[in-house]
Amino acid sequence: MTNIVSPAFVETARLCADAAASRVVRHFRIGLASDAKADDSPVTAADREAEQAMRAVIASRHPDHAILGEEFGGAHASGPWCWVIDPIDGTRAFITGRPSFTTLVALFHNDVPVLGVVDQPVTGERWVGVTGHKTLFESRSLPGTIGTRRCVALAAAELSCTSPDIFVPPFGEKFNMLRGLVRRTSWGGDAYAYGLLALGQIDIVAECTMKPWDWGALVPVVQGAGGRVTDWSGGALTLESAGDVLACGDAVLHAAVVRELSHAPSFR
Repeated sequence: MTNIVSPAFVETARLCADAAASRVVRHFRIGLASDAKADDSPVTAADREAEQAMRAVIASRHPDHAILGEEFGGAHASGPWCWVIDPIDGTRAFITGRPSFTTLVALFHNDVPVLGVVDQPVTGERWVGVTGHKTLFESRSLPGTIGTRRCVALAAAELSCTSPDIFVPPFGEKFNMLRGLVRRTSWGGDAYAYGLLALGQIDIVAECTMKPWDWGALVPVVQGAGGRVTDWSGGALTLESAGDVLACGDAVLHAAVVRELSHAPSFR
């Protein structure tokens, strides 16, 4: 598994992030109009332009690979490789001028993510994760060192989630229980919060109703920083997962969170 991600694949992921950035940045903070998708989430011209640019990069370099994207769906391929992309993760942040959105590029092998890039084009921050290797963090100006922090006690943990609105039963009730056990809870950030977890700034991120393009890139990034990413029951994430995602910087803390989340009889 550690050797199947070739340097060419990593270069493709980087080129996708670059291509998306060139489209996204020119639309940032210009009052860009947004449309509502079927699930009432917003989408902009920047989302569509960026995904098309990313798809063009992949198609030119790996025409035999499948592509699954948030805005334009995906086609099945006969091989094991599938690129899963999200041009703007955090469109609400993007359209309100907050630089906490990211571009996400993931490569799955047999339904499991093995390569991930998390890119914030405005701040110039980029996380590159490859299964079996230490995650890289690159930044034009902001400080940061890759490595999750040791935190074994729930009472000392920093918990994060994008929004309370994402929860459906029984996840909302379980999250509120978890909130009562940790030191502090912060809201917002989307995928950017997982990058901060990889930098040792956050200890837990717990979310649900996520799609593969929301979490695919995050798994190699967090794991390569020393953390764990699973579903809320501690199971591995694949393209068939239900969409509940739990990331922890410390393996001991992760086990404690899974244990607490499993207590309610309504869960799973």
